[in-house]
Amino acid sequence: MAALSAWFWNERFWLPHNVTWADLADPAPGVEYPKAGHLLAALPLALGIFIVRIIFERFIASVCARGLHIQPGAGRRAQPNAVLEKVFTSITKNPDSRHLDGLSKQLDWEVRKVQRWFRHRRNQDKPSTHTKFCESMWRFSFYLGIFIYGFQFLWQCPWMWDTRHCWYNYPYQVMTPGLYHYYVTELAFYWSLMFSQFTDIKRKDFLIMFIHHLATVSLISFSYANNMARVGSLVLCVHDASDFLLEAAKMANYSKYQRLCDSLFIVFSVVFFITRLIIFPVWVLNSTMFESWAIIGPYPSWWVFNVLLLLLQVMHIFWAYLIFRIAFKAIMRGKVCNDVRSDIESSSEEESHSPTEGLKASTHTPKGENGTNGHCAAARARTQNHSSW
Repeated sequence: MAALSAWFWNERFWLPHNVTWADLADPAPGVEYPKAGHLLAALPLALGIFIVRIIFERFIASVCARGLHIQPGAGRRAQPNAVLEKVFTSITKNPDSRHLDGLSKQLDWEVRKVQRWFRHRRNQDKPSTHTKFCESMWRFSFYLGIFIYGFQFLWQCPWMWDTRHCWYNYPYQVMTPGLYHYYVTELAFYWSLMFSQFTDIKRKDFLIMFIHHLATVSLISFSYANNMARVGSLVLCVHDASDFLLEAAKMANYSKYQRLCDSLFIVFSVVFFITRLIIFPVWVLNSTMFESWAIIGPYPSWWVFNVLLLLLQVMHIFWAYLIFRIAFKAIMRGKVCNDVRSDIESSSEEESHSPTEGLKASTHTPKGENGTNGHCAAARARTQNHSSW
């Protein structure tokens, strides 16, 4: 284990030339440099955040949902049928025409009635609008709170106004309590998302979102371990700026305030484009790639960090394209289209499914459900995300 640890924490990878771990191990009195062990505090904090979330959704968000007439009642349930239930649980939840014809003859039902039974059966396992509203309200509250905290903290920091301060005297930069709390809270939140993903609303991109949360945790931890927390705090703030707007749009959608939903989505789209396609590359990437090169020079972990940020920018461009597509269709149709990530299918008796186009990004936006006209789109890029690198 000692050999593995020595290989992993190789100074020539993590630190600039002529800097060793020993140089950072014994700072002056009252001075604290980042240490990887500090990040362990995020694990119990993540558990605490998860518990707070359960309490918040059950006692605060639920009350707000009822106040907006969003009831926790279940939707239409499929009538009991042993034959169809066996097919649903053992063979397929989405029978093709061959299965439908066979079941129709076996039960002496019309094919349309069999289709409707499977649709109702799929929907009855899905969470209600009430559950989704509570989930979105929790994320909205956290994203808004952490963005306000981060912005207020960075407002007082010199590196927000001159990003070259991210690299002056690097890596001998003090880890202040405010920066530490900001970083560890963000890290803990994404750890909590990884935990809660197994109990949250299940979506088609479960694996993609799990990998996204894992990558976010890795990026935050990586930037903290080699003391790039100053520029990392800028990255976090830029990504937090649009996440709460997306969750607010989803809440408006679940509450059937369609005009408010569409307006919030437009504001979200504008903020997303400005922060992810202008501020991030011009302000953050310019600093990490060019200002840092001029001040401290490149080294292995510097290359890794910048490659990861460039990949993140590629994802921003892809997500922006998806948002633009949703916005374009909204203009053409007069409303925002549904998200392909929806976990609720249409339950209209006529089986008329509206076309769904949207995002498969670090977002969590279902479409309108169970006969509602909610069509507010979703895009949580946290990231998320949220987010959310």
